[in-house]
Formats: sequence, structure tokens, C-alpha cells
Amino acid sequence: MYNKEKNNERKLIAINKFLALKPDFSFVKLGVNQIDFKIINKDKHPVSYVDVMFRDKSLATAYPLPVSATVLIKLCKPRLNPIIIWACYDGIIYGEVKKIAGEFKWGGRSSRIGSLNDGECMTYFPKQNSLKFIRY
Repeated sequence: MYNKEKNNERKLIAINKFLALKPDFSFVKLGVNQIDFKIINKDKHPVSYVDVMFRDKSLATAYPLPVSATVLIKLCKPRLNPIIIWACYDGIIYGEVKKIAGEFKWGGRSSRIGSLNDGECMTYFPKQNSLKFIRY
């Protein structure tokens, strides 16, 4: 079941884990229906945009990593070092969009009776050297 507070907490845990590798950077949480985070340097200049995807699996079983094509396009539109983070049960997997390769196909959640928006164009990323992980 969707729990906005719990999802926001998971996103904050993921972005803080990622930024622990980059002590000169911090983040700004962006608004609803936007990219999740803008990454800024110590001079407050934007250096990247990050979106956090939830993956209700362990790091070992998370692949292929899904992301909606719509989200991917929104993330890449500012053309400023787009990064995707998948928050798994036991850590995060992350990658720079410009360095990872995936496959587009129709997917999304299982169809529900009466819903027209369950299927959508998705991107699936297999395990590759450009994707890194950090355990919690």
C-alpha cells in the first residue's frame, strides 16, 4: 500500500547514502511531480539531478532495474548529469544515465480492473559495470 511518509523516508535514506560518497555536495528536494532531487555543490550551483526508484528486492535480485520512460525523459530534460538511484531492501544501486544501457519495452504494473494507466513504456537496465551499489 502507498505510504507517502514512508516513501519520502526511503528516498531520503537513499539520497543521503549516495551523497556520503560526495561530501562537497548536498541536495534540494524538489516538488511533487518533479524530479526528486537537485544536487548542488558547496557554492549552491546545481551539478546534477537525481530520481530515486523503489525496488522491493535485495541488491542481489534487483536486476533488471526498471524505470518508466516518462520518468527517464523528465530526468534527462535539464541535461545536467542525470542519475538514477534504485532503493533496495539492503542498499542502493545507482548510475549515471549517460553511461548505462537498457532496453525499452511495454511494461509497468500488472493490469487492474478499470485502470487504463497500468501499462506504459518502460526501460529495463541489466547488470553492468556502469551501475554501482552501496549496502546499507
